[in-house]
Amino acid sequence: MIASFPLRLAEFVLIVTAMVIGIATTMIWIGIPLLVLTTSMVRGLADLERSWVRSMLGVDIPPAVRLPHRRGLMATWQARLADRTTWHDLAYLMIAMPLGIVEFIAGLVSLAVPPFGIWVAPRIGALHGELALQMLGPSLNARLAARTHQLAVSRARGVDAVEAERRKIERDLHDGAQQRLVGVAMSLGLAKLKLESVPEELRELIDEAHSEAKLAVSELRDLARGIYPAVLQDRGLDAALSAQTARLPIKVDIEVKTDPRPPSVVETTTYFIVCESLTNIVKYAGATRATVKIWRTHDTVVVEITDDGCGGAVIRPGGGLAGLTDRAATIDGVLTVVSPPGGPTVVRADLPCRW
Repeated sequence: MIASFPLRLAEFVLIVTAMVIGIATTMIWIGIPLLVLTTSMVRGLADLERSWVRSMLGVDIPPAVRLPHRRGLMATWQARLADRTTWHDLAYLMIAMPLGIVEFIAGLVSLAVPPFGIWVAPRIGALHGELALQMLGPSLNARLAARTHQLAVSRARGVDAVEAERRKIERDLHDGAQQRLVGVAMSLGLAKLKLESVPEELRELIDEAHSEAKLAVSELRDLARGIYPAVLQDRGLDAALSAQTARLPIKVDIEVKTDPRPPSVVETTTYFIVCESLTNIVKYAGATRATVKIWRTHDTVVVEITDDGCGGAVIRPGGGLAGLTDRAATIDGVLTVVSPPGGPTVVRADLPCRW
């Protein structure tokens, strides 16, 4: 608060002086380039204020969205005068001067009276941050448009992910269980023809059909577990992931702290992200050990999968990690991958519990 006062004073003096001189000399054309320079100065100082609010007050203000303009001095000036962002920037810079005086006094009082600096000064800073966000940030319509675009993109990615999952299930059924059941039907048909002539061959065919049937049942069971495991619904993430990792050839340490229990869709997304990540680790990473940590903050479930493999994993379009990213995006989640060459690899997903 104390250090920013000279900046506010300099901003106010520069802008007011340039505007007064520019308006006074407009009739002799000197004022027009001066006013254009003033609008450039207003933009630059407003961007400086955005950076100051972001770094000192912790309020993230998105960069300004300004209207495009054609080449030429007059076209530039007209476009800037018609741009609402220019007037919002100017209004904030004018208000920042009296606000800076109040904050300067509050800063001096905070040095002399520590309780004031502990309880009152932070609230003044919070009010400043809110004012800056309203005046320097995007308008409500712009924020709603950006949010709508984000939701449209995430929903489109979700549809693509669901379609890819559907094709995978269809392919697994066609190439796996369906082929085995066809084999069972053919074996049983041959057994029917040989029922009276060769009992020994009949027993072999029946044994073969029995084995194929058991394999088909096992594959269907695994497929059903992959679609949605019953243990996940009954006993939660810890039990479901423990059952899944017990069949892996590497050691996996699991730590789950998700009380209170997150919504079902978040649990399902978490389960599949962990399972697919572990499958990728077994296939490609050359790891001997992996760690899975899942915990819940107030409204977010955080998932971290770490392995001691060779590293070098990247998110490529159409790849397995891209599919996990799309799955997380269906609930407005974010998935990041840190995998330097030589490892270790860390896959992290932040999944919101409210949307």
